[in-house]
Amino acid sequence: MKNRVLIAEDLYLLRDGLVHLLQAHGFSVVAAVESGPELLRGLLELRPDVSIVDVRLPPTFTDEGLQAALAARKQVPGLPVLVLSQHVEQLYARELLADGSGAIGYLLKDRVFNAEQFIDAVRRVAEGGTAMDPEVIAKLLASNARNEPLAALTPREREVLEAMAEGRSNTAICQRLYLSESAVAKHTASIFAKLGLAPSDDDNRRVLAVLAYLNSR
Repeated sequence: MKNRVLIAEDLYLLRDGLVHLLQAHGFSVVAAVESGPELLRGLLELRPDVSIVDVRLPPTFTDEGLQAALAARKQVPGLPVLVLSQHVEQLYARELLADGSGAIGYLLKDRVFNAEQFIDAVRRVAEGGTAMDPEVIAKLLASNARNEPLAALTPREREVLEAMAEGRSNTAICQRLYLSESAVAKHTASIFAKLGLAPSDDDNRRVLAVLAYLNSR
């Protein structure tokens, strides 16, 4: 069965391009809206399998997209949202991640380099996982740089944590950082110990626990 997608983007060409791209990859676009009120109404009425949301939408072009996503997830916990924006809104990104229910992504428009990367992120969020741009994660980590447990992480552990937060599996982290599986497992165990988090065999729950911790401080 096709995943049902709702798109919220005020620029016509980008909105139309997303519709055609998603349909070409087997998604069903149930709505393509251009304002915050339309987005909130669509999220609550249509309950899409995943929504792709710009941060700044009419009428004020400030933070309507994220506000609508937050409001909808309060009423429908875990409603999948992939933010696609030119901006990193740290406060609202932390709030989205802090509920720990998963199904969240945050990509920067100018860092989506190909269709495969984007479609993979959409599918990951639709399945309840996370898809975070490294720059978004870096800014969230930097905003918590004075947090004592985070300060205790080694540079390599921070690299592993950032990769985990992007939604990467241990195997993917091995390939990215040129580490053995045993080394990644060791770093992961150390990260959880220093952050006071219990390890989990589920990569998504593990990543979400780390993100929830980072964004609750």
